[in-house]
Amino acid sequence: MLVDVRQDWETKLCRLPNALHIPIEEFELRVEELNPDDEIVVYCHQGVRSAAVANYLRGLGFRDVKNLEGGLDLWSRTVDPTMRRY
Repeated sequence: MLVDVRQDWETKLCRLPNALHIPIEEFELRVEELNPDDEIVVYCHQGVRSAAVANYLRGLGFRDVKNLEGGLDLWSRTVDPTMRRY
């Protein structure tokens, strides 16, 4: 499960296909949309906000949570150079 924690305006610029968008400020209210048994990869622009969310989820008992280190900025430079950068 891919979870995008960026702001709405950021997702309009670029995003990974099939990601669930839950802006960081809505996360506590929407965490029930996630299954604690799923493998979850959280991402944002540079990996800072998503690292905080990943730690939050681990604290709630989610077992298989990863942060996309470097976020979409690093992804666009190393994996998909066609992705729009901002």
